[in-house]
Amino acid sequence: MITIKEAKTKKELTDYIKFPFSLYKDNKFWVPPIIADELETFDKTKNPTFENAEAYFYLAYRNNEIVGRIAAIVNWNEVNNQQKKKVRFGWFDVIDDIEVTKVLLEKVIELGKKNNLEHIEGPMGFSNLDKVGVLTQGFDQIGTMITWYNHPYYAEHFEKLGFQTEKEYVENKFPFENVKVEQFDKAQELIKKRYQLKALSFTKTKDILPYVDKMFDLFNFSYSKLASFVAINDVQKTYFKKKYISFINPEYIKFVEDKDGNLVAFAIVMPSFSIALQKAKGKLFPFGLFHLLNAKKNSKDVTFYLIGVHPDYQNKGVHAIIFKEYYTTFIKKGIQNCIRTPELADNLAIQLLWKNFDPKIICRRKTFIKNL
Repeated sequence: MITIKEAKTKKELTDYIKFPFSLYKDNKFWVPPIIADELETFDKTKNPTFENAEAYFYLAYRNNEIVGRIAAIVNWNEVNNQQKKKVRFGWFDVIDDIEVTKVLLEKVIELGKKNNLEHIEGPMGFSNLDKVGVLTQGFDQIGTMITWYNHPYYAEHFEKLGFQTEKEYVENKFPFENVKVEQFDKAQELIKKRYQLKALSFTKTKDILPYVDKMFDLFNFSYSKLASFVAINDVQKTYFKKKYISFINPEYIKFVEDKDGNLVAFAIVMPSFSIALQKAKGKLFPFGLFHLLNAKKNSKDVTFYLIGVHPDYQNKGVHAIIFKEYYTTFIKKGIQNCIRTPELADNLAIQLLWKNFDPKIICRRKTFIKNL
């Protein structure tokens, strides 16, 4: 007998967050979140996403033991402004029992039907800055702080329950030694002169902050044509600025401006926090923060988180300017490996940017969809 309970209290939400800790306790590839950070993400009084979205967090029990979890999400910006009649599901974890998966997904379907929505899709978060997709290849690769890790049977459960692949994402990796500066150094100098552009690099977070709103505006503009895109509003900009920017190495954020001071490109890279998060075991104190700060300063692996180029400057080689700035920074830091976060498998333009570095696909992931 499987029973479903909505997690509402702090204690229940903590249980919800902690369930994967037991599910993956012997798995060396799973990377745990920081529990306090997840609690804040789910806090309707703190996360501005809830101004335009609603979410319900469900736990599945058998014999008083947690056997699965799921979040049912409606992003009303997506539904009303983009006319995508979709109910999302995310933060999905389950034992290898398809009946548990079925009962959890039925709670999401129930929410979709209640709001006259047309299909269910997931796993995905509230917005494009959240984690996305169920892992289908790369179970022997350590996860990142910006992806979900899962057991191989997750995708099998969805397929057996009549879900179909909606989008496929790939994650790539290449050693930094594959990057040859001569491939883009001369080009980036010519591009700077031709379009009167300049690169901006930083050593202090306070110097980045005046540019962050412009960066999010450019993010909205440059990603707006992607099928899954939901724009970030002003309240969310403030929230993300406070939550994330101060934790990213300032030298890992790069901007490109035109002669009038308009932002035409940006990129954000993060040091790999995977090992540090495993050592932290979900807690910042007493030692978790030390492990994270140590990784921020000393990690030799980096993750390319976001890169955006204004549509007027796409296909003009502006990325070469960004690559040159990162090359200089990475040489100083002794970086060894570059990892790319999930990118749509059919986004050929982004794949062409990296082809000279001979990247190898290390993971694949999918979102699944089903009509209601």
